[in-house]
Amino acid sequence: MTPISLYGFLRPRPERKDEVRRILMSLVEPTRGEPGNLQYHLHEQEDGRFFLYEIWRSREDLDLHNQYPPLRAFLDNLPDYLEGDPEGYFDTMSSPYPHSTAPAGTVTA
Repeated sequence: MTPISLYGFLRPRPERKDEVRRILMSLVEPTRGEPGNLQYHLHEQEDGRFFLYEIWRSREDLDLHNQYPPLRAFLDNLPDYLEGDPEGYFDTMSSPYPHSTAPAGTVTA
């Protein structure tokens, strides 16, 4: 299988920024524990946007993830949480995905 990546920016409404941060943070560990998840990262930008970067083993794994009830509740109500539409990208990875058992951040020779 060729891994796929999903990445993008979310700009929360100012009055809901703390709530959006809490929701997004609550998704990190459960998502990382899903069988098809290879990477899942949340970043907060200086301008107030959140940046998500995900790598999934397959499209099927991502589709299953998107049915996770807490995520579904957030996605179904995005206009209530965000200013404008999310800026998102979905791609098939061109470079090979490293299948190392080393912990994240470990440099291997």
